[in-house]
Amino acid sequence: MPQRIHSVLVLALIYCVASFGCSPSSEAPTGRDSAVSGAGDSSSAVASDEEAPAVELEPYDAPPLEELEASVEWVDNPMRDALAEFQEKQATEPQLASVEEALQLRNDSPEANNKILSALGRPSEDESQVDYEATVDRHSGMDLKSTNPLMISSVIEMEVLSLTGLQLLNWDWEFRPYAPSWAFESWQTSRDHMVDKFVLRDDLTWSDGTPVTAHDFVFSFQTIMHPKVVVPAVKTGTEKLRWVEAYDDRTIVIFHKEPSAAWRENLAFPIIPKHIYEDSVDDDPTLVSSPYHVKYEQSPVTCGPYEITERVRAQEIVLGRRESWFMHDGEQVREKPYVRQIRVKVIEDPNTTLLALKKGDIDEAMINADQWVTQSSGDDFYNNNTKASGLEWVEFHFCWNIETPFFSDVRVRQAMSHALDYEEMLENQFHGLYEPCNGVFHHTARFASSEPKPYQQDLNKAEDLLDAAGWVDSDYDGVRDKEINGRLVRFEFSILCPQTPNAQRVCTLLKQNLDQIGIICHVRPTEFTVLMQYNRDHKFHATMNGWGTGTDPSTLRNIFGTGEGRNYGQYSNPEIDRLFDEGEREFDEEERNAVYARIHEILYEDQPYTWLFFRSSFYGFNKDLRGYSFSPRGPYGVEPGFRSIWVPAQ
Repeated sequence: MPQRIHSVLVLALIYCVASFGCSPSSEAPTGRDSAVSGAGDSSSAVASDEEAPAVELEPYDAPPLEELEASVEWVDNPMRDALAEFQEKQATEPQLASVEEALQLRNDSPEANNKILSALGRPSEDESQVDYEATVDRHSGMDLKSTNPLMISSVIEMEVLSLTGLQLLNWDWEFRPYAPSWAFESWQTSRDHMVDKFVLRDDLTWSDGTPVTAHDFVFSFQTIMHPKVVVPAVKTGTEKLRWVEAYDDRTIVIFHKEPSAAWRENLAFPIIPKHIYEDSVDDDPTLVSSPYHVKYEQSPVTCGPYEITERVRAQEIVLGRRESWFMHDGEQVREKPYVRQIRVKVIEDPNTTLLALKKGDIDEAMINADQWVTQSSGDDFYNNNTKASGLEWVEFHFCWNIETPFFSDVRVRQAMSHALDYEEMLENQFHGLYEPCNGVFHHTARFASSEPKPYQQDLNKAEDLLDAAGWVDSDYDGVRDKEINGRLVRFEFSILCPQTPNAQRVCTLLKQNLDQIGIICHVRPTEFTVLMQYNRDHKFHATMNGWGTGTDPSTLRNIFGTGEGRNYGQYSNPEIDRLFDEGEREFDEEERNAVYARIHEILYEDQPYTWLFFRSSFYGFNKDLRGYSFSPRGPYGVEPGFRSIWVPAQ
């Protein structure tokens, strides 16, 4: 998945319309890059939720390159091939089962899951094993809104861009940033973190044969910052850059407004071909409406390993391997992509998706927890497929609106967290497949704190906290109340949740638990776009949502910083704001991790959310697929993503 999601989507809400248990490999987008509604299901609908702030691009008089070189002390940064490194990593790990054994296994235990991934996730040993003419039929729960890289706002658009596009930086499965060596010769940063310099390779072309140059990056930056071009997902982050300068066809220099420990996130904007769009942006700043742009919307000019060869709206997107990507002037200059053609089939309904997987109409798909347990264990599934799972850093929570009379007191929020029956939720509702959640970071994240422990139900503790906060049953009607501004207020509130069965079950469980301690909770299933609007407008008592992870913790500021765009519960803590500032300025990795670990601890003390669980990732794969594995963003959310998938030669 293109890593622009890692910074951008933290500020532009990414909602996954899902049926709980299987949502996009988000993540949408660092800290948190995707808001997952529905507690994690199998479709991947996503939408940006807010306009990017209007930032006027001020012209910058870049110094001559000779002057810049004389004044800057450069530090070399990683140039890497994530696919080659992934293959090396997999090849050195012990193989726990043969391919034949793995294909016969039923994935009914962690041991079986590990054997399947160990055997079927391995790279090919040599080219003769690979069917380079293979077609792979992938699944998407929604259609593309646009094929223009600057318009990305959904998981499927990011998946397509990861195969057809280019940006300055990518992130690997350990969230390490690097410049892709298939596109660049070098990447350097000034010692003061104010300037980055990239040098392009000279053998990369657009799919129409035009060379990719530094001027494409400058043009794309200026188009993103164009006052009439509405691209909120990519503008946020890019607007923190001062300027992008092309000193020649291959040298790109990025000037920053200020030094930041999270500056890499701002570099990851996608590019469009200058020679296609330079004369049309002013005439049609939507980039998609004019007949000229409609033509390139249907058949875009791409610079990645694939190009879009066919598109039937709401049905499928077909990607074809570009020979001109790996061949140049008659010589092979890059590794040939394993798969000749990728057909992305759009199927919205999770049940229809699973049926298509069983029939062999698609080769891979996310499946939800219920389907994993009850609908994918028989011969009708295993005849064509196997399945595998892995933990994703996607957490779900109840968000409390602190500006309401009910949840302004931290003791009440803590009481809410003590009231829920987590064992019932995790073991019975989710079949023991999800992990308890202890806050904003998964315990395996390098910036997590080990201090917070997941809540367990303790109704006595919940009642003690409510009593201490003044919520008592003063009129003996069975419902707690409190005098607020001279008026007796009953503790009766509503929680908004996605219209998915599992989300409704979790909220109903909360309602039942609160009934036991004298609180009335109304569960309000809400259509996803309406739910987004209520979140933005802070018009709720409580909501249920989820956040996917990203590559940098700094973007949590947009969720928990005072007055920030996705701080839906209106939480405010000056110490948290101060620590976010400190984290932005701290360049020592160990010290920086400690800053975010402290943020983790304070948030858990304050309980602006009741954290529920980390959702695992569940996939079904056709038995002919190889090379897949899982990261904290699922099998495709970071590099090498789908590029590691291969089909064995017959």
